[in-house]
Amino acid sequence: MGNSVELRHLRYFVAVAEELSFTRAARRLGMAQPPLSQQIRRLEQLVGSPLLRRQPAVALTEAGTVFLETARRTLAQLAAGVDSAGRVGRGVAGRLIVGFASSVVFTELPQLFRAFSKRYPEVELELREMHSGAQLAALRAGTIDVGLLRESPDDGDLETEVVLREPFIAVLPVDHRLAVRSRVAPHQLGGEPFILFPREIAPTLYDQIAAVCREGDFSPRVTHEALEWFTVTGLVGAGMGVSIAPAGLARLRWRGVVYRPLKPLAVRTAIGLCRRREPSRGVVELFVAMFRAPGPPRMP
Repeated sequence: MGNSVELRHLRYFVAVAEELSFTRAARRLGMAQPPLSQQIRRLEQLVGSPLLRRQPAVALTEAGTVFLETARRTLAQLAAGVDSAGRVGRGVAGRLIVGFASSVVFTELPQLFRAFSKRYPEVELELREMHSGAQLAALRAGTIDVGLLRESPDDGDLETEVVLREPFIAVLPVDHRLAVRSRVAPHQLGGEPFILFPREIAPTLYDQIAAVCREGDFSPRVTHEALEWFTVTGLVGAGMGVSIAPAGLARLRWRGVVYRPLKPLAVRTAIGLCRRREPSRGVVELFVAMFRAPGPPRMP
């Protein structure tokens, strides 16, 4: 027998203290009375003071009253800790850090952020806007748990599944010669000054836009670079050039800018949900499941 108070001692004592009867306490605990009496004696030896008076009826001593409060608090804290650990293990509590590319906000995917937080209020969801390259580095370093990006990395440590596909659109100044058209063919943008982001920000997306231009038999003449789609759109609205963007950008209403669908293209862009291949925490699995459940969101 050990020389320290054990959890079973606390449970036994609380039962006797609440029942004020060894017989009823033994029945409540599902054990015989003699072993229960022995364990309470052992507990009193470990505490160094009588906790119960046995005659003429079972009653708490002053020390027993103090110890009962401590025992109840300890058992309650343990139960809460077990429950909390279980909830974290199941993914319904804890912390989840998600990186996302800026273009994600122009799709319906952010609605799933809110739905996830509403369904799992005990999960602290932290969102970090990051370009695709930075997300990949953060995933490998373990500083984010999940990334939403426009790249499918060729990396054995990462896995990506597509959660949204969308076509490309032309982004034009409102007074552009093509703005009156309902659709634009890629070749009609040949020779135009382009506003794009530097390729290193999102190489796959950049190459996809270049592929759209190749369908029109030209290479984009990039005259201005911007790091964010807000800036790209603002420069288009200022008449500094045109751009090609994922269709979701049409959600961004910007004065002086019109968005036109490009004629049917083989090239489409996708948003992938990326995570490390190592066994995922429960909260990551629940987040991934949330993005799988609704199917591809509708695009405007």
